[in-house]
Amino acid sequence: MKKKEQREQKPVSIGGQAVMEGVMMRGRTAMATAVRDPEGHIQIESERLTPPEKKSKFSRLPFVRGVFNFVHSLVDGNRILMRSADVAMPDDEQPTKAEKWLQEKHGIDLGGIFNFIAVLLGVLLAVGIFIALPQFITGFLPFDKTSTGWDGVWFNLVEGGVRLLVFIAYILLVSLIPSLKRVFMYHGAEHKTISCYESGKELTVENVRGCTRVHDRCGTTFLFLVMIVSIVVFSLANVVVAQWLYTGTRWDGVLRVVFKLLLLPVVAGVSYEILRLLSKTKSKFFFIFKAPGLLLQRLTTREPEDKMIECAIAAFNTVLQMDADPTIPERVFAVSGKMSALLKAIKKRFAQADIDEEEAEWIFALTLGIPKSAVTGEERMVKAAQAKEIVRISDERLTGRPLWYIIGDADFCGYKIKVDERVLIPRPETEELAMMVVSSVEDGQSVLDLCTGSGAIAIAVCKETEKRRKKVQVTAVDISAEALEVAKENAEANQADIRFLQSDLFARIRGRFDIIVSNPPYIPSKDIEGLQREVREHEPRLALDGGADGLDIYRRIAEDASKYLNRGGMLMMEVGEGEAERVSKLFKGSAYTIIVKDFNGIDRYVKIMM
Repeated sequence: MKKKEQREQKPVSIGGQAVMEGVMMRGRTAMATAVRDPEGHIQIESERLTPPEKKSKFSRLPFVRGVFNFVHSLVDGNRILMRSADVAMPDDEQPTKAEKWLQEKHGIDLGGIFNFIAVLLGVLLAVGIFIALPQFITGFLPFDKTSTGWDGVWFNLVEGGVRLLVFIAYILLVSLIPSLKRVFMYHGAEHKTISCYESGKELTVENVRGCTRVHDRCGTTFLFLVMIVSIVVFSLANVVVAQWLYTGTRWDGVLRVVFKLLLLPVVAGVSYEILRLLSKTKSKFFFIFKAPGLLLQRLTTREPEDKMIECAIAAFNTVLQMDADPTIPERVFAVSGKMSALLKAIKKRFAQADIDEEEAEWIFALTLGIPKSAVTGEERMVKAAQAKEIVRISDERLTGRPLWYIIGDADFCGYKIKVDERVLIPRPETEELAMMVVSSVEDGQSVLDLCTGSGAIAIAVCKETEKRRKKVQVTAVDISAEALEVAKENAEANQADIRFLQSDLFARIRGRFDIIVSNPPYIPSKDIEGLQREVREHEPRLALDGGADGLDIYRRIAEDASKYLNRGGMLMMEVGEGEAERVSKLFKGSAYTIIVKDFNGIDRYVKIMM
């Protein structure tokens, strides 16, 4: 048998829009925009949408839904167009002193004001070109505009025809602008991608290139239907109201424009229902109603380049995946802009993935080289390159990989400790354990660090005792050769003089020590699967699993520790929550035992004096 080359035809509810150097795709529960930035990389921004069945019943009513969709399309379309421009044409300029002053003192965002003005001017321009201009041109013809008879009907019909001609002329003119010509090419890529998927073919550049660039659900067809429906609606409505609304004065023109604007929701609602009906049928009879819109799409779509098709495929696949899997997090563009705006977006993504939002602040602080307190304490501009690094780290964090593995190092008692999947990430609680050793050890004494992992405790003890002018010999052991590799690198990077040895606890230890310190594995085996995803899936299980009850390593330490401690020596250990009492009871022959709480008030450390 020949290999099946394509799937069955599969209609899809995903629609789209061409934007600056990219494509937006919108599905049932998600929307994604893919834009190619000046460096040639495809950036993707996605967001979750309220599915149709969860919207209010009123907004889903026939005709009413068309009005809601029309308004949402205008608002979202403009917003996404502006966002795509931020990616395609990044601006790394810092705000002026005046802009900063207005923002900080009065909360005035000049950028937001300019965007609002641009949108307002766009709406006014559309009203002027597609409503006022056709009316003005038709006004030169010998019709009685206030008539309720055939003169009034013909005037409105002719005005509708002029409006349609103006619309076509407008499309032809803007297609001559190079940047908009590229938008039309991306429009073609959008249609071809949807057509390719619906035809059952695999979404590859080659397959998409061979598909049609016209589609039943295109916005151009909708606009054409709006034009046709408006001719009928405006004609009938104007005839009805002409006898009492128009007075024959110069204000009639303004009244006619206002009246048409008030009728736009009716036009949009009717046009939407017609478009839905036409898109669901393949009848040759109804094709005569589709044909003008499909023909008009030849003007608003152009044959795309392969890189444009790649953008369309990226946006389509993102929506397809998000519609199928509600756990996939949203994504954001990496563009220059205000730190607060990007921080808000990253925190939102982290909250959706149940990640501590404080980690977002750490990402900004480390990337920008500023104190963590400054991330939320002051406003500043983030350059495109910085934003890309922030988004890259955030995206990787959302895969479940721990932040400090992504960063590559963590702070421990003020020392930079390299960390990766070979070692545990040192916790703040363990810093307290290290400083307890520093406070207890005397000049000339020796310290043994059991289960050293990244070497964090050993390094902190070595360096902090040096600062206190204590000469202390530090030995660090671990059963893992990989962990010791990391520990040695950390010791060398921090110029810490430490003796390292691979050993299963005391197996290869010779001699005695004044202090033995250990942060061994103490998680009960049955609890491992219940740990946070980043711990369970990424941190080494060998450093986590403490056996059936979490105390296996403590039992082994209790059995042999006295053989390796000098008289009067001390054993200091970190324990899991609720384990302190049980661990202390393992050391029956000790001189005394002390349980110490951590900064959260939890019994966290056990001191054993031999």
